[in-house]
Amino acid sequence: MMEKVNISEKFSLFNEYWSPKIVGEVNDTHVKLAKLKGEFDWHHHEHEDEMFLVIKGKLLLKLRDQDIWLEEGEFFIVPKGVEHLPVAEKEVHVLFIEPKTTLNTGNQITERTVQNLPTI
Repeated sequence: MMEKVNISEKFSLFNEYWSPKIVGEVNDTHVKLAKLKGEFDWHHHEHEDEMFLVIKGKLLLKLRDQDIWLEEGEFFIVPKGVEHLPVAEKEVHVLFIEPKTTLNTGNQITERTVQNLPTI
């Protein structure tokens, strides 16, 4: 059954940080939402590009050679193989568009790795 998705409504369904939720699928790609706060871990994705679209707040994406600030309504695509560190000084709401194979912690398996993402 086809249904529209209200992003604000979906964000209201969870409170945990750094734990992406699937809200849609397009071919072999997931559309995910996550709330971010604090600093994540340096990592990269060997085989997948990763798109960060800021819905609410302000996000710093640290790369090894530059810092990229994303405001609401802005996105950045981290190319596969590029190390990055997301940092959210205050709570940030982010929409990700990435292949289904993408692990949130990329090449690092840590306590923050989410293997089986829930669909909300």
